[in-house]
Amino acid sequence: MAHNHHHSHSHTDLKGKNLIISILLNILITVSQVIGGLVSGSLALLSDALHNFSDVLSLIVSYIATVLSKKKASTNKTFGYKRAEIIAAFVNAATLIVVAIILIKEAIERFIEPMEIESNLVIWLSILGIAANGFSVLLLKKDAGRNMNMKSAYLHLMTDMMASVAVLIGGLLMKFYQMYWVDATLTLAIALYLIYMGYDLLKESTRVLMLFTPNTIQVQHIVETISKIDSIKNVHHVHIWQLNEDEIHLEAHIDFLQDIKLSEFDLILDQIEEEVFHKFGINHVNIQPEFGKCDVKQIIVQD
Repeated sequence: MAHNHHHSHSHTDLKGKNLIISILLNILITVSQVIGGLVSGSLALLSDALHNFSDVLSLIVSYIATVLSKKKASTNKTFGYKRAEIIAAFVNAATLIVVAIILIKEAIERFIEPMEIESNLVIWLSILGIAANGFSVLLLKKDAGRNMNMKSAYLHLMTDMMASVAVLIGGLLMKFYQMYWVDATLTLAIALYLIYMGYDLLKESTRVLMLFTPNTIQVQHIVETISKIDSIKNVHHVHIWQLNEDEIHLEAHIDFLQDIKLSEFDLILDQIEEEVFHKFGINHVNIQPEFGKCDVKQIIVQD
C-alpha cells in the first residue's frame, strides 16, 4: 500500500505562556469571587466563580494538551499525541454544558427563595472579572481561530467575560433599583448561553474523535475526481478522516485498467495527491493499488 503526504501543515506555536498567564488570572478571579459571593450573598457572583473555576481546569487541560501535542511519535505511539488537543476540546466543551446545568439548578432555587444581596461588592468583583478575562481573551484570540483546543479555552474565557458583564449590570440594577430577581435571571441567561456555545464545539470535537468525514468534504466528489485520471478503473473502499487541526487523511483502494509498473503507479499517486490536496485540502494520502482483484467494489465498506 503506497502512502505519501504533503508537508504543508504548519505546527503553530500555541502560546503556552499565554495559557499560563490566563490560568493564574482565573485563579485570582475565582478566589476573589468565591469570597465576594459568600460575603454578599450573590448567586450570580458564586455562579460566575464556579464558571471561572471550570475555566482554570479547562485552561490547565488545554495547556497539558498543547505540551503533549508537541511530543514526537514512537513505536508504540505512531501518531504521537496529535489528538491530545482534540480530546482537550471535547472535555472543555463538555464541562461548559455541565457547568451550565448546575447554574440552571441554582438559578431556579434562587427564584424560589430570593434574598437581598450586597451589590457594591458584586459590582467591584465583576469589574475585576471583566478586566482579567478580557485580557486573557486577547491573549488567546489569535490561536483560537486556527486551533480547536485553543478555541475551547477561548470560549470558556469569552463566555466568562460576558458573564461578568451580566453580573455587573445586575449589580447596578440591584444597587439603584433593588431588582434582586435580576441575580437569578442573569444566572439563568449565562447558563443558557454556555449551552449554546458549548454544543457546537462538543459536536465538532466529537466528529473528529469518531473519525467522521469532515463536513467540508464530499466523498463522491473525491471519487469522481480521482476516477478521471487515465488508467484508473475504479475507486472504492474509501476512508476519510481528520486526525487533528492540521491533518486530513484519505485511504482508498484503486483498480487499474492495466497491470502497470510500480514507477507508473508512483506518477499517478503524485497526481492524486496534488488533486486532492488543492481541491479538498487532504494532505495525507494512502492508496492500495489493485488489478483484477476480486473484492468489494463499493465506495464505502465497513471494515
